[in-house]
Amino acid sequence: MHDNLLIAFIITFLAGISTGIGGSIVFFSQKINEKLLTASLGFSAGVMLYVSFMELMPQSLQHIMYSYDEKISYIYMVIAFFTGIMFIALIDQLVPEADNPHEFSQFNPDIRSSSLKRTGIFTALVIGIHNFPEGLATFVSAFNDISVGISIAIAIAIHNIPEGISVAVPMFFATQNKKKAFLYSLTSGLAEPIGALIGFLILMPFINDVVLGLVFAFVAGIMVFISLDELLPSAEKFGLHHLSIFGVISGMALMALSLILMK
Repeated sequence: MHDNLLIAFIITFLAGISTGIGGSIVFFSQKINEKLLTASLGFSAGVMLYVSFMELMPQSLQHIMYSYDEKISYIYMVIAFFTGIMFIALIDQLVPEADNPHEFSQFNPDIRSSSLKRTGIFTALVIGIHNFPEGLATFVSAFNDISVGISIAIAIAIHNIPEGISVAVPMFFATQNKKKAFLYSLTSGLAEPIGALIGFLILMPFINDVVLGLVFAFVAGIMVFISLDELLPSAEKFGLHHLSIFGVISGMALMALSLILMK
């Protein structure tokens, strides 16, 4: 039993810190230009939107349906989804207007830098929240069946690499500090082993399929709001509309590939 605990935690830890692999892109970029930023922000939005609607929402419905019929489960999922949106929208409203990306100015480098830094921090936060239940799910799966846990961890690691990019690139543009950008991306992934640890120490006696399903839908709502309210508007401000859309499609395509590999 103790061996399973250690292995499950190691698997979850490695899956989580794979965000650092994506974040390391800043060390290999001699010069990052606005085109790369636009594509990266769009890419991040594509990742979040696809994961939300094609992975988290179906998983949410599936978990809740273990306890309720399909209609009631769908209602609970929708409520949790829009609760997540309202939660992050409230946080957005509490941010001073001067720091709000809606006031993002293309012609003021200081404001642009502040907005991008806020976008990077917000993206790290939402990815951390997203990774928390993933860490719990990975840990529980690995504890019950190591082979299943490894399969899930590999798929999650693939997800986390582009997520690390989405945190590191705007942070690097804002601070011009590669080490800081990398550390933010790495830290966002540490929520997975933290989720695993808390899950084992505190939540395991209380967690059930309904709670986990509601958490997945809640996180999906947060990710959708961040994509539509933060990432895409920031990308559009550079005036490279088609490039941002290509980034969105690319992000969706990579997530689709990772889901296929997971099957």
